[in-house]
Amino acid sequence: MADLSLPLNAIRAFLAAARHQSFTLAAHELNVTHGAISRQIKNLEDYLGMPLFERRVRQVLLTERGRQFFEEASPALDILATAARRVMRDAPTRTVVINVRPSFAVRWLIPHLSDFVERYPGIAPQVVTSTAAVGRAGSSFDIAVRRGETNWPESLKVQRFMEDELVLVASPALLKSMPLEDVTGIGRHTLLLSRSRRNDWEDWRRLAGLKRSRGQAMLYFDHVHFVLQAVVDGLGLALSPVSLADNDLRSGRLVCPLPDLRMALAPYYLGISPQAGAEALLFAKWLGEYRGMAGFYG
Repeated sequence: MADLSLPLNAIRAFLAAARHQSFTLAAHELNVTHGAISRQIKNLEDYLGMPLFERRVRQVLLTERGRQFFEEASPALDILATAARRVMRDAPTRTVVINVRPSFAVRWLIPHLSDFVERYPGIAPQVVTSTAAVGRAGSSFDIAVRRGETNWPESLKVQRFMEDELVLVASPALLKSMPLEDVTGIGRHTLLLSRSRRNDWEDWRRLAGLKRSRGQAMLYFDHVHFVLQAVVDGLGLALSPVSLADNDLRSGRLVCPLPDLRMALAPYYLGISPQAGAEALLFAKWLGEYRGMAGFYG
């Protein structure tokens, strides 16, 4: 039997795209990829059996039926959201404990959490950070997020979460004072690196075809989020996972001067504890909306 349930996530994507007349701006608003918005709207069009947008080069326009649906669906979804907030506001607070590495917490999870809290006001996310493998994390948790599919306890339900890549990042002010036209200019800059990702520069040099310079100035930090703050402050160049630099790239605090030089990283996985309740399943479902490539650059 066909699934006839109302696709609320697809409607949410449609409303954002209709307001902006742009899939790209809708993706920015909802912190998902352009492809995720496109797929959700295609699902909605299949569900309704009609096109809602007229696709043009770098532009989308509402069809007549799409405009009608937007005008009627927008206030209806607002009513549903208001009703949910009223009901959940008086319910006992429930928690979900998420175990992540410190840099992922600071640079990806916490900036996205407001969306989860807005959607599920009766659930309080508690973020616990650890640099240890999940099996040695120490404290209990409902959901854990780590790179790679190895070193996960067999008791956890593990699923692929998000792809990622490593790119070169810099502050616009630094590049204005010391332009970087190609890889040969790297030697004039101070390189910033994290002790938790100490091999990144060597791997990237091999990709770029560069030999290590013995006189290269380098500064070391304990975690990637310290490195990224140093880059924002103009102390030098750094290599960063797109996932962790995403908000700074979107805001313009950082730029990617050589976007064609990028390295694939091990994807993120999430693991769900067998003791996790409905709150954790909702959180995992919410995380699933970000499935695919982390952020954008260039």
